[in-house]
Amino acid sequence: MIQVQSTKLLVVGLALWLLGTSAAFAQQSERRIALVIGNASYQSAPLKTAANDAGLIAQTLQSAGFDVVGARDLDADSVRHAFRDFLDKAAASGPDTVAVVYVAGMGLQYEGENYLVPVDAKIERDTDVSVQAVRLSDYIRPLSALQLKARIVIIDAARDNPFARSGKPLASGLAMVDAEPGLVVAFNAAPGTIAPESTGPYGIYAQSLAEMIREGGLSPSEIFDRVRQRVNDVSGGAFIPWNVGRLDTPFVFFQLADNAPAATVTRRDFTERRGRAIRNFVAEDAYHEAIDRDTLQGYLDFVDAFPHHPQAKRVRVIIAARREAITWRRTFLADSPNGYWSYLDRYPTGPHAWDARRRLRRLAIEQDAPPLSFAAIDYDVPPPPREEIVFVERRVLFFSDSFFDFAPPPRPRVFFLPPPPPDFIILPPPPPSYEVYVLPVPFFVPVARWCEPPRYVAPPPPNLVYNNIHNAVVVNQTIINNNTVTNTTVNLVNPGIAGPTPPSSAVQTAPSLPGTSAPNAGTTSPAGVSKSVAIGAAASVGLAAAALTVALPPAVAKKQPLVATPNSGNPTPAAPGQPLMAPNGKTLPQPTARPVVPAPLVQTTTPQVGSAPIAAPPQGQTASPTPTQTITKAVPGAAGQPRSLPSVVPPGSLPQGKLLQGQAAPTPSAPSPQVPVSSGAKGSGQGLNSASKPDAVTTNGSNKKAPAAAATVLNPQQLSPAIEQATKPGVQPVEQKRQREQATQAAQRNLQQQRDQQAQEAQRRAQQQTAQDSQRRAQQQQVLAEQQRQKQAAQDAQRREQNAAQQRQQQQAAQEAQKRAQQQASQKKCGLPGTPTCPPN
Repeated sequence: MIQVQSTKLLVVGLALWLLGTSAAFAQQSERRIALVIGNASYQSAPLKTAANDAGLIAQTLQSAGFDVVGARDLDADSVRHAFRDFLDKAAASGPDTVAVVYVAGMGLQYEGENYLVPVDAKIERDTDVSVQAVRLSDYIRPLSALQLKARIVIIDAARDNPFARSGKPLASGLAMVDAEPGLVVAFNAAPGTIAPESTGPYGIYAQSLAEMIREGGLSPSEIFDRVRQRVNDVSGGAFIPWNVGRLDTPFVFFQLADNAPAATVTRRDFTERRGRAIRNFVAEDAYHEAIDRDTLQGYLDFVDAFPHHPQAKRVRVIIAARREAITWRRTFLADSPNGYWSYLDRYPTGPHAWDARRRLRRLAIEQDAPPLSFAAIDYDVPPPPREEIVFVERRVLFFSDSFFDFAPPPRPRVFFLPPPPPDFIILPPPPPSYEVYVLPVPFFVPVARWCEPPRYVAPPPPNLVYNNIHNAVVVNQTIINNNTVTNTTVNLVNPGIAGPTPPSSAVQTAPSLPGTSAPNAGTTSPAGVSKSVAIGAAASVGLAAAALTVALPPAVAKKQPLVATPNSGNPTPAAPGQPLMAPNGKTLPQPTARPVVPAPLVQTTTPQVGSAPIAAPPQGQTASPTPTQTITKAVPGAAGQPRSLPSVVPPGSLPQGKLLQGQAAPTPSAPSPQVPVSSGAKGSGQGLNSASKPDAVTTNGSNKKAPAAAATVLNPQQLSPAIEQATKPGVQPVEQKRQREQATQAAQRNLQQQRDQQAQEAQRRAQQQTAQDSQRRAQQQQVLAEQQRQKQAAQDAQRREQNAAQQRQQQQAAQEAQKRAQQQASQKKCGLPGTPTCPPN
């Protein structure tokens, strides 16, 4: 009997173990894929942060285990093919796939649909939108139809744009959409509103989104709620993001470890707070609770409870924009004459009035409602009050418009929004990207040690970011003629961990190219600073570049060699007074971006005695293939001793000629000196270019970063001939240093003059914009005053007409009364004796 029971227990235990194993295996099958697009180089109005924002989000998604493909500055054909490639990839990934799409650039709405504007679009009037731009619903709907675990679509494109200035006006911002099951859609600004351009290296929305994704244990809805609070706080209420979703499957980007700090707000506190009425909060907390809920009813409750609060005016404008957006969305879904007549009845001059008239014209229906009555559709929101009309009639609606004169919003308390991480408040700009279509690679900020991608996520293709999410990644690149990368170093620094200098086994090396010599490995400077082991590799295909750069979509990768030039995607230098030429042969406007102070010229290595110097290549030719790369991983092992890290790239995935970690490079026949490089023009194709960050070195048993050098983006005309002279072979080091210093000083003086001119130009434009705004406000006030005067005159005329009619009625009544009195008096007189004969009746 005991043996039978033991057998049953063994069978039950085996079944439970198999069940748990299958469940764990099912969880491990979750794949994560992402498509990231950043369009910035628009010919009419380039965007400052769109490409950087895309690079930041792509890197953040990589750290969360996503297989990311991305590109920047895509034309219409490339955008369509990139979306199509991603749909095919998502369809082949299986039902346990999480797909994320992030698009930064300029967006438009037209007849209820949202469009992404490619960089080559020429939209001069409203009817050009559907032809020149890419309709996003053509790709979001097929993505929603796929059998996937979750889909998240983020559109960072609600901006003021210079398109369609002729023809009928377009509504500002993006059009409200509904989310299908399993889909989350997020906008950087609420429907019908825009986000002003940011002044920093990254947009406020993208930086806030990257910050919240890196927080562990947050669902997508919680992430976007915090993003909305952070953007509202950092921007001073200039714009408010929006999102809608129907995601039933649990999903987190990062999970929290057991040693994670205690949360400032528990889920129980959050549920209790959401259950309270807005009026039961103090005014400042009620405002942030309304922002947190982001519903029309929540905003209405705030205004009803606090009608005289300084934020009540701002909330009324939010209500006006949300009410109009909901009304138009219901009208668009109805797509009937009665629906468009109903919208025009509520908003005769609203932002979507011309969209309604266009749709009526397409339906071959009269634009004016029938003279009798029509069956108005039943909206789920009441009609707008009269005072809301002036808000939604603005050509571009944003909440920092000086026309509204809003009071700054209060700072949220910690239970609404915890403070940002100290290392994520101010992010440095990424190094410039010299390859066409390639996204910028930001300087990676380590993820908190208590946050890890979930264990059930299938590992993405190998990359340094995912395998080192708790390490700081520093990239150094040396650029020479024609933007050829000749020296790239990638250092992974584990903050807060001390240890001795890592051995050679902790350094990845690769051999030099045929016909070149590998520099000395593991050399030490006189100061005792350990140097990295150099790797010889082809430009832009080295291990570091391949590991850190986001892969291009397949169709874009095939197109890249066809459009790439020796300038690697940068504008072709033109003669003075001539416009710049893009790689595809199209004309670009003269750059107006403010250049950066050039970094000091440095010599990478000391020339060996008796070795032949390497001359700079002639203009238009590629430099000799002697690039160097280093990847240093300084992570100590057990008991304070350094340990070897496994190779980031698995065996078999490296290009031919490269070695894995721990393999030795061929012994160099003769060391080759490195040509000192100087600051040059970004994408100029002439002169010497440098975009570098100093190596992170290990001294005295601790990891420390050297001070960061400024990135360099200079025009070739700014370079002094002394720089070219300083780079020629045979120049003595002292004379070379003096010439470099003189060249740098001259370049800085020219740069300061350009900055002063740009500042004056910016001030002039600001004054002109202020004058235009004042004139526009004055015109609007005149129009409103004229309308009020006409309305008052009409009312006065109506009153006079009514008074005249009343007087006529009173006169007629008096005459009739007098006549009746005379008749009665005559009848009485005829009945008296002695009176003459009365006339017969």
